[in-house]
Amino acid sequence: MNWRLHFSVSAGRHLFRSANFQRFVGWRNLWICTRQLHYRSCSASTACRNLVSLGSVFQAPNRIFLLQRPPETNTEKLAIISGERFQGARTFSLSSAPMVFFGVGRGGNSGGKVKLTLKDVTELIQKKKCSRIVVMAGAGLSTPSGIPDFRSPKSGLYDNLQQYNIPYPEAIFELSYFFQNPKPFYMLAKELYPGNYRPNYAHYFLRLLLDKGLLLRLYTQNIDGLERVAGIPADKLVEAHGTFASATCTVCRRSYPGEDFRADVMADQIPKCPVCTGIIKPDIVFFGEELPHRFFLHVADFQMADLLFVIGTSLEVEPFASLAGAVGSSVPRLLINRDLVGPFAYQPQYNDVAELGDVVSGVEKVVALLGWKEELKELIKKEAEKLDAKGK
Repeated sequence: MNWRLHFSVSAGRHLFRSANFQRFVGWRNLWICTRQLHYRSCSASTACRNLVSLGSVFQAPNRIFLLQRPPETNTEKLAIISGERFQGARTFSLSSAPMVFFGVGRGGNSGGKVKLTLKDVTELIQKKKCSRIVVMAGAGLSTPSGIPDFRSPKSGLYDNLQQYNIPYPEAIFELSYFFQNPKPFYMLAKELYPGNYRPNYAHYFLRLLLDKGLLLRLYTQNIDGLERVAGIPADKLVEAHGTFASATCTVCRRSYPGEDFRADVMADQIPKCPVCTGIIKPDIVFFGEELPHRFFLHVADFQMADLLFVIGTSLEVEPFASLAGAVGSSVPRLLINRDLVGPFAYQPQYNDVAELGDVVSGVEKVVALLGWKEELKELIKKEAEKLDAKGK
């Protein structure tokens, strides 16, 4: 085989698919706009201008994925699109765009098929009919460990940032504000830095999936590093919003292990580069920054997946949220979450299963149906002993 030609073709396909993914994001936003039944202050000509501009909402000029801040914290609130407000706007999965415009992809008719249940999904795993599981996880995976999520009313981090004296909550993750005043971010980093919390039952369930050879990849929005602490290796992880495991100088761009600056963060000091004295920033993805290169693994992973778990996420932050619609239309999707979110709420399929309520309780039901209770109990005990020995 001509390996040089093979890798050239593979790279070309990768770029082509990622570009198509971005184009569908544009179609997604166009569809949001056209689906609004109630709107205000929007003439026909204004609407047309807005439609033309929507394709660039999530897309940088060089087609690099950027982390996008949602305009509202609740998908049922007014959505702000290109300066206009539309009532009832809601998020829309990427896979629905080709279905709507071209009649293909996930969505629509179940073909009279019987709707799946949680027991059906666990039986598929037991019978090895689902052995390439992709997991999408959000802050709800870590809240049982004591880490507050970002958007829950009253209890979320964004509702409790008064002590940081910032103009608005999201400023703490915006580069422009960070360069003006990095102190609020490092105050929050001190709270979230790995080592302050331990993995919980749900983390170790994902570890057990790995141990059984069932975990294809874990895509996480979390920056707490608890997936790593639970024993999930870096090659099985896509930390879509970054990690504290590494850090970069904002001036000379030298890279450092994140642990090298833990002492500074814990001492309420802003880490400085020992070479150029520039500010050291953990490799957490701020709004408007490029997502990690590993995020592009979704191009292959979601096509290979035969089961998708979505655990503890609001599915509001793009482009992560749109991955929920990237699996094939025949692939079962299991949501373990407090609320129905994303396509589970507005575009449910016969092979979608939603286990609503407390995340740990939902995972416990899955473990019980799989018959893994004792096995998981032993794993948690063994890992806890390791952490105790390390003094964490």
